[in-house]
Amino acid sequence: MGRIKQKGKAGAAKAYVTRSYAVKRLQCTLADFRRLCILKGENSNHSQKTKGIFPREPRHKKRANKGSTAPTSFYYAKDITYLAHEPVLKKLREHKAFAKKISRAIGRGEWSTAKNLDENKPTYRLDHIIKERYPTFIDAIRDIDDALCMIYLFASLPSDGRVSPSLIENCTRLTAEWQLYVMHSRSLRKVFLSIKGVYYQAEVMDQTVTWLTPYQFTQNVPSDVDVRVMLTFLELYQTLMGFVFFKLYTDSGLVYPPPLDQNKDDAAAGIGAFSLQEVDHKVIAKPEKAAPGTKSVSSKEVRQTIKSIGVNASANEDADMDVPQETTESAEIDEEFVPQTSASDPNAISALPTLQSISSLPQAAPTKLFEPFTFFLSRESSRPIFEFLVRSFGGRIGWPSSVGGGSPFAESDDSITHVIIDRPLVEKPNESAEERERRLRRKYVQPQWIVDCINAGKILLEDLYAQGKTLPPHLSPFAARAGAYDPMAGPTREELAAEDEGAEESQEEVSDVEGEDTDKLTLAAAAVMATDDPDSLRAAELAAEAAGIEFGEFEKEVQKSHKKSKKKEVVNEAEGEDMNKMMMSKRKRKLYERMKYGERKRAAENSILEEKRQKISKEKRRQAKG
Repeated sequence: MGRIKQKGKAGAAKAYVTRSYAVKRLQCTLADFRRLCILKGENSNHSQKTKGIFPREPRHKKRANKGSTAPTSFYYAKDITYLAHEPVLKKLREHKAFAKKISRAIGRGEWSTAKNLDENKPTYRLDHIIKERYPTFIDAIRDIDDALCMIYLFASLPSDGRVSPSLIENCTRLTAEWQLYVMHSRSLRKVFLSIKGVYYQAEVMDQTVTWLTPYQFTQNVPSDVDVRVMLTFLELYQTLMGFVFFKLYTDSGLVYPPPLDQNKDDAAAGIGAFSLQEVDHKVIAKPEKAAPGTKSVSSKEVRQTIKSIGVNASANEDADMDVPQETTESAEIDEEFVPQTSASDPNAISALPTLQSISSLPQAAPTKLFEPFTFFLSRESSRPIFEFLVRSFGGRIGWPSSVGGGSPFAESDDSITHVIIDRPLVEKPNESAEERERRLRRKYVQPQWIVDCINAGKILLEDLYAQGKTLPPHLSPFAARAGAYDPMAGPTREELAAEDEGAEESQEEVSDVEGEDTDKLTLAAAAVMATDDPDSLRAAELAAEAAGIEFGEFEKEVQKSHKKSKKKEVVNEAEGEDMNKMMMSKRKRKLYERMKYGERKRAAENSILEEKRQKISKEKRRQAKG
């Protein structure tokens, strides 16, 4: 006889717990419980089983709630047990006790006690959580997109009661450190100026990182946004950024954090206030205290002894066998991969790229796109955006003193080749000869030219982006989904033929003789469609030519018959889909209907945009003919 299961102590009732029970078991407030769930979120490493702590939806709510039908949030019981051993939870409890003690001391007027308590306030670190969520450095790089977006957002917010000035200053410093590394490593690949802000995409450690930067407008924090939840995410992301930036800087041989020049920072130099310095690899170790009565050995004597040992060892090897000594460089060259013949195909030679061959490859051209040019930024253009873009691709850029300090050159510098300007063209009546000569020597372009050159990977013609001209469309460089609307695609041959057909039907009248020819043509096209064969198509063309039918009319009729056959195929497919849906289960049928709904919605959006494009193209053709 099997063991009797008690009601409410097995199955879903044991696997799930309510949120109130979880808070009661962990002995914390609801706000602290939410903070713990955010910090112990989903692991980016897909090989591990940790999927985050968030509300779950049990299959049978009544069983999970032990017979009750009251609406509530459920969590896995094993997740709550996992949270009970979190070190951050212990620190939160200590902080709760600290808050009680300091409030009691302030209420009693014990100011010295309150001061001592404030100096010894309990704090917690998130280092162990970062190591849990990101076991490898590549995992951290893959999950850095959201962190960058959040940090850039808080760096642009004003300081108020909900967001402290120190937090904004720290986020601004992190954004500058990230931009400095991207500029130093030439990692930037794509840029897109959208309504929301500027989208950037970089390649860091062979991983694609995309982030959004808001424009430099006056921002406000909406009242309906729970800033506490966002601050919890930001707290985790700041710790993550510290780990990632330290690793990136040290691997590049740079000092982290980069030193900040306070005078330049006060003059609004931006990222120019930071300076990148290489790490001095000469590490001076502190000598240990020698035991009494023994002679201390200096580091110089140790190096001389090691050198003499190496010389003696090489001399002994020469005496044993006459082998020429090779340098370390030749040894590295000998480690180059030697191609071997394949067992299946002896004539084919297998080629395997090695680290040495990859490092010897020339650097990609787009990373040095603006290296030959020197830019000057006019005061109406956004300096942080275009300074970052130009310097990321090797160019030099300057700006007027009204925008900020730290410009490497003035506007009168003769090395300036391009001026980034975003205002209408105005003639200067009192222009001097020197100013006129300088203006003719330089290229005046609008800011979109910089972005389009980066996305195209080459220098575009400046005439299309000259000052005061209507700019070409700025399209997203990111890969679109399959079947997405392409605004740059021209009208197809079928669309042009349909337009010509409609125009001919509205203007011409069909005679009886033409009707007979059309009947013959229709029969020929139908024969072609019945047998989808090139030979049959050729035979129908010859028959139409013998009947005196023009080739253009023949093609139109073939296209009409194609459309009719496609309609028939669509009807047949719809009938087949209905039959297949009848054989599906309820779950699969709903999933299939959602997929089809999304496809129809995207097709409707594309058709609306396509109709607008056709309308605009028709107007342009009418204006060109008129």
